[in-house]
Amino acid sequence: MNKMIYIIATIGKPFADLILYAGGMLNLLIEIIFSLPYSILRLNLILKEIYFSGVKSIVIIAVSGWFVGMVLGLQGYNTLERFGSVTMLGSVAALSLLRELGPVLTAILFASRAGSGMTAEIGLMKATEQIEAMSVMAVSPIKRIVAPKFIGGIIAVPLLAALFNTAGIIGSYFVGVTLLRLDQGSFWSQMQDSVDLHYDVINGVIKSAVFGAVVTLIAVYQGFVAKPTAEGVSNATTKTVVSSALTVLALDFILTALMF
Repeated sequence: MNKMIYIIATIGKPFADLILYAGGMLNLLIEIIFSLPYSILRLNLILKEIYFSGVKSIVIIAVSGWFVGMVLGLQGYNTLERFGSVTMLGSVAALSLLRELGPVLTAILFASRAGSGMTAEIGLMKATEQIEAMSVMAVSPIKRIVAPKFIGGIIAVPLLAALFNTAGIIGSYFVGVTLLRLDQGSFWSQMQDSVDLHYDVINGVIKSAVFGAVVTLIAVYQGFVAKPTAEGVSNATTKTVVSSALTVLALDFILTALMF
């Protein structure tokens, strides 16, 4: 009997942990939503978070987008050459970036740089008892710290995704037109004919905003639940990156099924 209880407890623990994790995230999200009116009026806090999350991520996003575009250009050319349709390279690269690679890779890079930084910041504030001090002074940490980060993430990720897509298209142009000598008129005209504003661009922006909200929510939640030690903060930042990457990939499947 004891052995059976042990087996059931062992199997059920991951599911119980998942439910508690989802419940904690949902509770935090509700608190953030109720705090949004206060935070929206504090534009300086939001701009500060956009600078931290967005501006400081520009280099890694632009460089990554450039190389991803170059790879798309090279692989796309080799694949399309088999079917004699290399003129479609521009449209293939643009659609791949706008629909999938841009939003997904931007969100994962955002989690790796900005998300882990948010977790570390909140975790260290918790470890040094700054969070408790704010509560004692009747200052809500959710309104003052978390909500501005949440808004900043929703704004920053779509902008970074747009930068990633632009750099990627330029990278594919560099490989296809400059290195492989494709006709640049065909490259741009095929891209223009294939890309639809609502179906491709707007849906990509919606994806990016959803990913930004989810990644930021995971980052701040992990900061709040981190153990107030150096090891605890380190583990929390690792969980942020891993959880964000898995969640983004799962959400990408769901959103793609609904949108396209």
